[in-house]
Amino acid sequence: MTDTQLIDDLKDGKHAPVYLLTGEDNYYIDVVSDYIENNIIDPSLRDFDQTVLYGKETDMATVILNAKRYPMMSPVHLVLVKEAQEIDLRQWDALAAYLKSPLPETMLVFCYRHKKLDKRSAAYKAISNTGVVYETKSLYDNQVPSWIRRHVEKHGYTINDNAVMIIAASLGNDLGKIANELSKLFPLIPQGGTITEQIVEEQIGISKDYNVFELQKAIGQRDPLMCARIVNYIEANPGKNPIMPILASLYSYFIKIMVYHQLEVKSDATKALGIAPTFIKEYARAADNYPLPKLATCIGYLHQADLRTKGVKNSGQVTEGEILKELVFKIIY
Repeated sequence: MTDTQLIDDLKDGKHAPVYLLTGEDNYYIDVVSDYIENNIIDPSLRDFDQTVLYGKETDMATVILNAKRYPMMSPVHLVLVKEAQEIDLRQWDALAAYLKSPLPETMLVFCYRHKKLDKRSAAYKAISNTGVVYETKSLYDNQVPSWIRRHVEKHGYTINDNAVMIIAASLGNDLGKIANELSKLFPLIPQGGTITEQIVEEQIGISKDYNVFELQKAIGQRDPLMCARIVNYIEANPGKNPIMPILASLYSYFIKIMVYHQLEVKSDATKALGIAPTFIKEYARAADNYPLPKLATCIGYLHQADLRTKGVKNSGQVTEGEILKELVFKIIY
């Protein structure tokens, strides 16, 4: 079930006694949760028939006590439990007991973020049998550019390929963060307008010339001068350019080049790598510059750099900027 299907059912007045919104990607959990919180109960009746609890501040006994309360003025009583993963796992068995005979007039919703409720548990099985389990999954890196385009188009705008790749390379697959940054741009351009890399630089603060996407391109071309310029900029602005996302992005980049090497039909790269057709030549050139054995070596360099940022074989005197400089030097030579 998708978020759209779940919300459409709610719009049609269909609701289950219990919902578990869970998984790796918090963005869609928030999309569904926000819809439920803002649309199920009439605003004038929420003081009577809408209860919002937080996992850190409640326990399962309190949740069930509220679930057993009949609505006062609405067709249903909404009990929304945010950060439900904070409730002690040992207490969840009590939910299974309640769900043997749940109150039909109650809509009980758990937002279980960052991780998943054990599918072997009695509570999970009871929710599955009685209600709805909506599970999200993080997108793969090659799926993010397409998601950005769809999200932008959904709001009535377009976005050029360079802006897409800069955002994807710099923000990774954190859809909530991407959506939040894009929301800053929508009011600044006319409806139907285009988001460009210049707008991204001005409003989000990701340099259109010195970012991880441009670093990838320079590495792919084995351009030492451009690599040096970008790395020097990153080193001078460590707050805006933490090394861990850069390493993750470079790892993803080299994996994509590996995939490109093995494509029988190179024009399939658009779908396989999640890139626009305009970037196929760039990956073709990078593949020429990095045969498979060299790519394997580069991934080894990335692993070593990752360990050093975590203090392994690093006395602490070597900065992240210096680690990145050494890494890029090893990769392009």
